[in-house]
Amino acid sequence: MAEIEAKVAECVIKACARTPSVRHCVLTSSLLACTWRDGNLHDLSDTINHNSWSDESLCIEKKLWYACGKLKAEKTAWKIAKEEGLKLTTVCPGLITGPEFIHRNPTATIAYLKGAKEMFADGTLATVDIFSLAEAHAQVYDAMNDYAFGRYICYDNIVETDYEAEKLAQLLDLPSNKITGDSTLRRFELSNRKLTSLMSRTIRPCYNES
Repeated sequence: MAEIEAKVAECVIKACARTPSVRHCVLTSSLLACTWRDGNLHDLSDTINHNSWSDESLCIEKKLWYACGKLKAEKTAWKIAKEEGLKLTTVCPGLITGPEFIHRNPTATIAYLKGAKEMFADGTLATVDIFSLAEAHAQVYDAMNDYAFGRYICYDNIVETDYEAEKLAQLLDLPSNKITGDSTLRRFELSNRKLTSLMSRTIRPCYNES
């Protein structure tokens, strides 16, 4: 799966780079491409942001194939974009939620949640509404001629309490013990400051404005 995702990313970015009308590209990656790191490393930052990358060997060791696929796809996209001279940005969303989204995309949702107990314990289980994610993509793309660059972590909410975990489990039609139960000696801090700063600078008109 990981190799297939990487190959697809390579083909898409090459196609964009070779199409004269395409000047910019926004690629959807995943928060999982940022968060799976070895917490036992003492020199590891407690903050996970746009500069953070998951550890591929850790993903393989834990059999986190969805995370591994997103990681390899994004790294491949950056490599090809640099080689081809394509201006690229990536948006790394948390678990996508929204009206009927989860039930219409159960495979991706279940794949994302592999390792959910550890994510919850580490403080890295976050969600984003599909409409918020779409708006983030639009604003990042609009700003690429000016100040948008690199990677953007995107989420609305960090699942931090048992109550929030239980609510998410109900939304997903899962038993709560699929998310809660693990404990950890170290918690990380997610930061989407780069994206929130961009979106605060970008004012998009509402459809009902006169």
